[in-house]
Order: sequence, then structure tokens, then C-alpha cells
Amino acid sequence: MIVSKETQFLIYCLEIYKNAKRLNGKQTIELFKKYNVIDYILSYYEALHTTGDKYIVNDIDLYIQARQ
Repeated sequence: MIVSKETQFLIYCLEIYKNAKRLNGKQTIELFKKYNVIDYILSYYEALHTTGDKYIVNDIDLYIQARQ
């Protein structure tokens, strides 16, 4: 099975966010679905994939906070 680079990056973002926030996989997916983070990451792949882990986690936090 071939997975796109965007999907691989999405999985990477899920993992680093999950670990940074000490969540389990189910909690992270539910949070990402609730706030539409998956579409955000895929839409801004070109910009986000060039940044570091801390930036990505912070960016996702800001995105979620703006939607609460």
C-alpha cells in the first residue's frame, strides 16, 4: 500500500501532538475531528511540513483555541 506524503505527515503530526499532550490515540483523533484539525493539516501541508515539532504542536493548539 502506498501512502501519500501528506497522509504520512498527518500521522506524524498526530503522533507528536499525542505525545506532547500526553493523550492516547483515541483522544487525539476525537480532538482532531472535533476541531477539524485533519483538514487544516492537509490544507497547510506545504507550509507545516517545513517546520519543527514544537512549532507544529503550538500551531495546532492555536488552531484549536481559535475554534473553541
